[in-house]
Amino acid sequence: MPTQAGPRGAKPKAAFSARNIIIYGTLLVATFYYILPLYVMIVTSLKGMPEIRIGNIFAPPVEITFEPWVKAWATTCTGLNCDGLSRGFWNSVRITVPSVIASIALASISGYAIANWRFKGSEFFFTVLIIGAFIPYQVMLYPMVIFLRELGIYGTLGGLILVHTIFGLPIQTLLFRNYFTSLPQELFKAARIDGAGFWMVYFRIMMPMSLPIFVVSMILQITGIWNDFLFGVAFTKPDLYPMTVQLNNIVNSVQGVKEYNVNMAATILTGAVPLAIYFISGRLFVRGIAAGAVKG
Repeated sequence: MPTQAGPRGAKPKAAFSARNIIIYGTLLVATFYYILPLYVMIVTSLKGMPEIRIGNIFAPPVEITFEPWVKAWATTCTGLNCDGLSRGFWNSVRITVPSVIASIALASISGYAIANWRFKGSEFFFTVLIIGAFIPYQVMLYPMVIFLRELGIYGTLGGLILVHTIFGLPIQTLLFRNYFTSLPQELFKAARIDGAGFWMVYFRIMMPMSLPIFVVSMILQITGIWNDFLFGVAFTKPDLYPMTVQLNNIVNSVQGVKEYNVNMAATILTGAVPLAIYFISGRLFVRGIAAGAVKG
């Protein structure tokens, strides 16, 4: 008698299992690759310098100390000033908050107008924005210096906020435009038939339906502005340097003994805000991407 065949799904299950092993194995390797440097930074920041000199960088601290964190925040020299990263933190907050609000507000309105309100020259305007999103920042440094100098705001926080707002507009407008075009157009048309104008449609219909893309835009802008070094060092002065510029001054100092524990603590402190934003808003970020943030 012929042998009875096994279950029809046996082979697919085996193949599926092998695929899972490959996928999860790759994810574990990638996770280890990114977590290992963070682990080294954390354990190094909790060690004293004598232990760092004689110990293994991967070994946990024998005696935990938070002195490097206190020094990085309050007393280490970041150039002419020796008040740690605290000054730079508040400078970064004063730069990031208005820059994010202004760029997202302008980009959402621009993206909404391009997506739903066709006007003469709208396609040309959109093309210019697309080109602007891919112009290297370094090309625009000198013209922006001249522009800010003529306005009388070069070397001020206001000038740097204006720069971040301007350079954030192209890519943010593209994100909002693509998201708004993915929303049901019937809602927009119905509102127009009922007599709703530009602002009423924007505030009553578009904004309540667009929380995911606002979160995506917020995360991208906070990360980009908070982590910026080039604009911070080019358009401000030492008293107004953001955390990234101060961190560079700490790590690349050529005077005295290299305090690796302080350097690691300063690095973690500088990156803590974007990391916290990602942890808090991660799900909404994924929803925004999946719901049309990169469509169109």
